Order: sequence, then structure tokens, then C-alpha cells
Amino acid sequence: MDMTSRYLLIPGLTAILLSLIIIAAGLGYIAIQPLEIVNVIFSRILGYPVTGMDPSFPFVIMEVRLPRILASVLVGGGLAIAGCVFQSLLQNPLADPYTLGISSGAAFGASLAIFLLISGLALPTPLVVPLAAFAGALFTLYAVFSLSSPSARLSSNSLILSGIIISAIFSAGISLIKFLADEQVNAIIFWLMGSFVGKSWSDVLLLCLLVIPATLAVMIHSRELDIMTFGERTSDSLGIDSITVRRRILVIASLATSACVSVSGIIGFVGLIVPHFVRMILGPKNRMLIPCSFLCGCILLLLADTVTRVFLPTELPIGVLTALIGGPVFCYIFRKNQLERWK
Repeated sequence: MDMTSRYLLIPGLTAILLSLIIIAAGLGYIAIQPLEIVNVIFSRILGYPVTGMDPSFPFVIMEVRLPRILASVLVGGGLAIAGCVFQSLLQNPLADPYTLGISSGAAFGASLAIFLLISGLALPTPLVVPLAAFAGALFTLYAVFSLSSPSARLSSNSLILSGIIISAIFSAGISLIKFLADEQVNAIIFWLMGSFVGKSWSDVLLLCLLVIPATLAVMIHSRELDIMTFGERTSDSLGIDSITVRRRILVIASLATSACVSVSGIIGFVGLIVPHFVRMILGPKNRMLIPCSFLCGCILLLLADTVTRVFLPTELPIGVLTALIGGPVFCYIFRKNQLERWK
């Protein structure tokens, strides 16, 4: 891809994303035209009254569809960015946002909160489950760093092994909670499969406060990420404190992942596949890879959520759909890379 195409790629992907958001907001049981959607959005921003349309349209757009759409967009972008970071820093093409066990910690926190809710031991507020999932993810991050701390340089192997150990412990805890939940276990299972049903502006705000700053912070460190892919000796010789930078970027990516998981549940393969495809097209330089992966992740998860919401006879959990599609696609990519290595 030539330089002109590269510079036009980010504006082009942004335009595609904005167009898809408008189109998706108009799809559903009540069909709404794109111009009416734009009119409603600008009326809320600028504060002028909406006239000449069904009075239910502003509520449907602003309170039902748009929060869910924006949540799916931000979660897709956040998972894709985290995938870029983990694959670069851990130097492992199979790494994804859940490599360090973040998803298991968040799932344990959410499962515990749901169990307490159905048992009547917690107040039924809308933010109980997201906050519990977020706390579980942060605790997991702390536990992984503490477990791998004897390795002062936070090697890839020690981090991955620590993540596997912590993830196994939390998986056992989730199984115990599901056993104790008995007949109410469906609520926990539904959350674990991932969904954007019933998302509100508070969920969007949480994602904005963590995913967008995390994306900007990772972009600022794009040069360090490029250098660190050549190894710690190279980065140290060029004046980069690889230990500090690696820990900082891992924390940033894990915070973004924890926010995504706390809002949407477990959604796999987005952070694994999107960076692979973008890297195949653009190459390994993170200056272009990071923003393009973010936008492609936004587009991919928005399309997947729109399919489950609009086109399927029964709404399928988004995590199930991404696994059904992403699994075979990743198997194809992996097999293709293996065959190329043997040539």
C-alpha cells in the first residue's frame, strides 16, 4: 500500500464507521431514515426542538439504540487496541486482550455480583454488575503482576504463565458460583456469553473514560512499541526504559480490556483477529496499526451486533457470534501462516 493510500485510510475508515452508526441506528422494528437520525442527534447537541417526525423517534434513537451502538463500537475498538499491545509486547501472535486472565477476573466479579443480586444480598442498581466486573479485572491485573514480579523484567513467559494460573483459579470460582446459583444460573451464563442488550449512557461514559484515553496513550507510545518488538537489548541501547514502558502499556491495555469486559461480558476473537488482518495489510508499524486496528475493531463489532439485533430471528449473544465466525477465520489464518513457514 502506497503512502497516499495510507494517509487516506484513517479518514476513510472513520467515514465508514460514522456512516454505519447512522445506518445501524435506523435499523430495527421501527425503521428510521438516516436524515431523521442526524436531525435528532444534532437537536440534542444544539438544543433545538425536533419537529416533523414521529414523537417516539427521539426516544428510540437516543435512549435505546444509540447507547447500545456506541457501546459496541467502543468495546470493539478497545479490544482491538489491547490485542495490538499484547501481541507486540508479549511477542506472541496468539496473544489477545484476555491473555493475562483479565476476562476470567471480570467474569468472576460479574458472576459474584449476579449471584448476590438473585440471592437478595446486594442492592439491585444498574451499575452493580459492571463495577464488580471491573473490580475483578483490576484485581486480576494486580495478581498477575504480583505473581510475575520475581522476574524483574516482566518477561513474556512469566506474564503468560501467571495469567493462565490466575485464570484457572477464577474459572473454578465461576463454576462454584454457577453451582450455587442452581435454577438462577441462566443469568450468569447469559452475561458470560457477552451481550449489549440494555446498555445505557452510563456504560458508554465508562467506556469513553477508559477506552479513548487508553487508545491515545498507546498511540503516544507507538514508537517505543516498534522498538521493543526487536527485543529488550535493542530498546535499552536506544535509551528506552523497557521495564517501565512495558509495565505502563500493559496496565493501560488491561484497563481498557477490563472496561470492555465489565460492560459487554466475554467477547472473544476481536482482539485476536483484527490486529492480524490489519498487520497483514499495513505491516507491523504501530503508528498506523494502532488507529486502524481501533477503527476496524469498532466496525467489526458494530456489524456483528447489528446482525444479532436486526437480522437474526432470535437475538444471539454477541460473544457466541464472534466465536462462531472468528474461530474458523483464525484457524484459516494460522494454517496459512504455518504452510508459508514450511515452504
